[in-house]
Amino acid sequence: MAGIGVKLNHIFEKKSVFSSLVGFTYSTIATVAPMILVIANIILMGWLLGLNQSTYLTREIFFCTILYIFIFALLTASPFNAVLSKYMQDAIFEERYQDILPCYYLGLSFNIVLSCLLGIPFCLWEHFIGGVSVFYVFTGFCGYISLVLVFYSMIYLSICKDYQKISLYFLVGMVITLLLSLILKFLFRWEVTISILFSLMVGFFFIAAMEFATIKRYFVKNSNRYKEVLKYFGKWWKLVVCNFLYILGLYIHNFVFWATDMRIVVVKSFVCNQPYDMATCIAMFTNISATVIFIARIEMHFHEKYRAYSESVIGGKWTDINNAKRRMFRTVSNELMSLVRVQFIISVVVYLLCIVLLPQYGFGGMVMRIYPCMAAGYFILFLMYAAILFLYYYNDLTGAVLTTLSFCAVTFLGSVFATGLSEIWYGLGVLLGAFAGWSIAYARLRYVERNLDRDTFCRWQLLDRGKGKMPSSVVYQKDGGGQKGRRGGGRWKQAES
Repeated sequence: MAGIGVKLNHIFEKKSVFSSLVGFTYSTIATVAPMILVIANIILMGWLLGLNQSTYLTREIFFCTILYIFIFALLTASPFNAVLSKYMQDAIFEERYQDILPCYYLGLSFNIVLSCLLGIPFCLWEHFIGGVSVFYVFTGFCGYISLVLVFYSMIYLSICKDYQKISLYFLVGMVITLLLSLILKFLFRWEVTISILFSLMVGFFFIAAMEFATIKRYFVKNSNRYKEVLKYFGKWWKLVVCNFLYILGLYIHNFVFWATDMRIVVVKSFVCNQPYDMATCIAMFTNISATVIFIARIEMHFHEKYRAYSESVIGGKWTDINNAKRRMFRTVSNELMSLVRVQFIISVVVYLLCIVLLPQYGFGGMVMRIYPCMAAGYFILFLMYAAILFLYYYNDLTGAVLTTLSFCAVTFLGSVFATGLSEIWYGLGVLLGAFAGWSIAYARLRYVERNLDRDTFCRWQLLDRGKGKMPSSVVYQKDGGGQKGRRGGGRWKQAES
């Protein structure tokens, strides 16, 4: 998210209540506004079109379709996003702008192929086994692919620091979705769920088209150097593993509870666990402000200290380097502790509001019994994510992989164990997994701090490694026996290597 710090510093330098509200709003637009727009628009369309008047089976098919579209669009994009982001950042830094389009096209091909390998068999099963109409299944599949395109193109616009354009495109797309759903329902008399689903598909497609047009406007030339992109997947494979394990860890506990007796099977295709999934959603929104707060603070404070340390390494004295390093890691500690304090207050307030208000709107019973433990788990999870971003800053990919691996594995095992406990402990898997990941991430940050000088000054080699026939171990040899050189010793010549 580099690039919003200057704008935020300009906003917050006035030090007023209004400027703080403006800064928080700007941070929200740059981070979570697209997700909020989509969710709010789905709720609004359901209310305006009378979704509650549809049959129970129709509503369940619709909700499961939307759930699966978002979950599996994120999962199929996760193996590629981090590596392609790294390649694009390096290309921009080296001013190789003609290499951006090969990266975009190749990554897009990989993403679409993987998405289709998962989506097409499921859609065939949904139609032939579940008995869902071809039009509904095809609409859902097109919406899934369109969202894949949206998530993928967002990577490139984010690196280009076009956060406002991303939010604007989502706003335009959701307005188109809302208007189209009203036209289909009240003018053409389509069924409610198919009107909403078809309109979402069109809206996602428009968002993806606008994002692609912006990318094409930024990067016109195409070098056709696709092999260089492929090499990055081998060189930076840890980024693939780390990003995939993190996204998988976000949903693996849901998959575990989808296999329990609490699950609901819809048209022999969709599997879900409504109370658990709803508690997960509420817990995530309870702590979602942590993302906004952290991105804002890291851009306003840490990025400057990190740049100062990097500049001191290039041309500063040893004393300057040590002072810059101490200030940088002091900022890391301060930002993490500040995030804990601020987010704890926000989470407590939101938690109390949810406990008091949500039961009045039908969210009670088992959902509210699962929610407390789940909310605590997501509180630690967002702290873990902040620590992972710091590990990315210091290029500690091994630490990031260990963090996400422990998070995913402990979450899975903890969730399996929690299925045998009472409802209030169903979120124990997320809590234990997030705590395990946070502990390893914090330990790796301390390790990075202790070994930063060694990694900075002693990690790289003077000579590049290569593959080939090993040269001779003989460096010099005598030219003839007993012949004297100019200085009385033997005359030497350099051996061939």
